[in-house]
Amino acid sequence: MDVSLFDFELPEELIALRPASPRDSARLLVVRPGAERELEDLSVRDLPRLFTERDAMVVNATRVIPARLHGRRLRGETSAKVEIMLHQRLDGARWKAFARPAKKLGSGDRIEIGEGGEACLLGRLDATVEARGDEGEVTLRFDLSGPALDAAIAAAGELPLPPYIAGKRATDARDADDYQTLFAREPGAVAAPTAGLHFTPELMERLRERGVARHETVLHVGAGTFLPVKAENTDDHRMHSETGHLDAGTAAGLNAVREQGGRVLAIGTHVGAAARKRRDAGRTDR
Repeated sequence: MDVSLFDFELPEELIALRPASPRDSARLLVVRPGAERELEDLSVRDLPRLFTERDAMVVNATRVIPARLHGRRLRGETSAKVEIMLHQRLDGARWKAFARPAKKLGSGDRIEIGEGGEACLLGRLDATVEARGDEGEVTLRFDLSGPALDAAIAAAGELPLPPYIAGKRATDARDADDYQTLFAREPGAVAAPTAGLHFTPELMERLRERGVARHETVLHVGAGTFLPVKAENTDDHRMHSETGHLDAGTAAGLNAVREQGGRVLAIGTHVGAAARKRRDAGRTDR
């Protein structure tokens, strides 16, 4: 499909730089299928009246990590500023990442991240470039590993806002809460599953009172979500892989909802694919 078919005009003033307050006051467009589609303008807080007690919702429980790191490449007597975007953990000490500018990095280069200090594990984060890939991707081996590495990344990193927001303002302290969903518990995403950002405790309580069951899956949103589509045809676009998990209990619960005539609402595209696999619990748990 020609990617130009997805072009549309988006007025600058309609690009939200902060979540709605309260979050469930965000606008909701209801599209009912049929020969002549029926449209209805609502807000997210109206969701409970669209459900019945037979229905269920599936949310993504991934948690965004502070995946953007700023450092310096060290090579002999010279150095250069680099920005690192972590996107896939390979093992206890190694990550795949996107580097900018990638042309300044080569295999064997050392990268120094952080400002140093007395807290050696948290104040400084050093890595070696193991390999370079395509489109600015590098493989990094950090000097730290396991929980110590996680703590150092949390201390040195910042939340990676989407380009359409980051191009208009810097990351600040509010983003630590604003850019996490109510359901976030499993660290690993480098971008928020944004559909989940619209839910509040009050809305979840009203859904519970309505009898709507809640199920969770985990899909860690990868940095590929930030990359531009450069191909002219969608068939030629390279999609980066993401890590997800749907356990057998969740799959069985969703199967039961469908067998009883209920509907399953996937909160966002990141859980949609996992929810569609509910009829094969054996494979989705691998």
